[in-house]
Amino acid sequence: MKTSLDHLAIFGGAPEFTELLHVGRPNIGNREKLFDRFNDILDRRWLTNHGPYVSEFEQRIADLIGVKHCIAMCNATIGLEIAFRAAGLKGEVIVPSMTFVATAHALQWQEITPVFCDIDPDTCTIDPNRVEELITPRTTGIVGVHLWSRPCDIDALEEIAERRNLKLLFDAAHAFGCSFHGKMIGNFGDAEVLSFHATKFLNSGEGGAVVTNDDELANKVRLMKNFGFEDIDKVVYIGTNGKMNELSAAMGLTSLESLEEIIAVNYRNYKCYESEIKRIPGVELKLFNESEKCNYQYIILDLDETIAGVSRDQMMDILWAENVLTRRYFYPGCHLMEPYRSYFPHAGLLLPVTNDLSQRILAMPTGTAISPGDIGKIAQIMHFVIAHSAEVREGFKSIQRTAG
Repeated sequence: MKTSLDHLAIFGGAPEFTELLHVGRPNIGNREKLFDRFNDILDRRWLTNHGPYVSEFEQRIADLIGVKHCIAMCNATIGLEIAFRAAGLKGEVIVPSMTFVATAHALQWQEITPVFCDIDPDTCTIDPNRVEELITPRTTGIVGVHLWSRPCDIDALEEIAERRNLKLLFDAAHAFGCSFHGKMIGNFGDAEVLSFHATKFLNSGEGGAVVTNDDELANKVRLMKNFGFEDIDKVVYIGTNGKMNELSAAMGLTSLESLEEIIAVNYRNYKCYESEIKRIPGVELKLFNESEKCNYQYIILDLDETIAGVSRDQMMDILWAENVLTRRYFYPGCHLMEPYRSYFPHAGLLLPVTNDLSQRILAMPTGTAISPGDIGKIAQIMHFVIAHSAEVREGFKSIQRTAG
């Protein structure tokens, strides 16, 4: 995949990848076991409507996390919508802008106003001090987001929610298999929502789950994900279709069987990046707390243009031209996407840390589809680019002049 950057002649000495390396390339479990499960599903002719594989997947997740209830969903976005509605959220809900837009959409879809909160510059997750400033009489809840396999400040958010009588839920799409103070993510707040999308650490192809220790909330979620049916002909609650199908559950179970192997590969890749990146000026690797359980799924770089001599976006464009498909997680921030940009045109004034960080962060390829050798080549490209930053900047100016 070549771009107009090809006529930056300085890249003649940089390594090149013939295959695409990209963020979120799926981890694939044992194919033979997966196909055995698929054949069993086809033989049973039970494809959906809470079959045995979904039941087993839910129980395995609940046991692994140590939570009372796991309700599998067709995807995490529906999981968020159902969890928010089941928890009784309305009016305004405080949420970080530094998240995937689905977090905000799940609120707005139900005519709940997302109030965007800034992030802590050290943790990059929602700043509890800023949360306190945004609470109004219309506020009914807080949604914390565990970002890049790193939990947010759960203790502080729980204290605020309890003191101010607010609901507290967590978007845990990035944090399955991670812990906070030794307790597994999934056990906090009123409920947490997991993602098993293809790009996630553990995937079911497409899927998610609501996990909670609240019996009443779990019952509501179960009703709502199946149209509100309590019995075969008895609807007792408004609901939708949020059910996970048997094929997705089979994929999820197969992924679970490779869990430790995937974690080991992710950790190996993380340590390789750590070794390589510390030698590159102007680029910092966001480190993990290795005293906690972690999935090590997200390799996040913070690029300081004043030191590196090139911008994050310039580095990304060059890496893409070399078939290394990095991502800007999360750019430009939900508050600058529609409809929120139109609804809240001045929200950015209250989000200086989010605005700054979203211009610097680069998510790198990892997972079972990448090797230590690949990581060494990626680092070599980045080092090469920064060593030739003056030529790179001039090359980009030339491209702009030509395009103009």
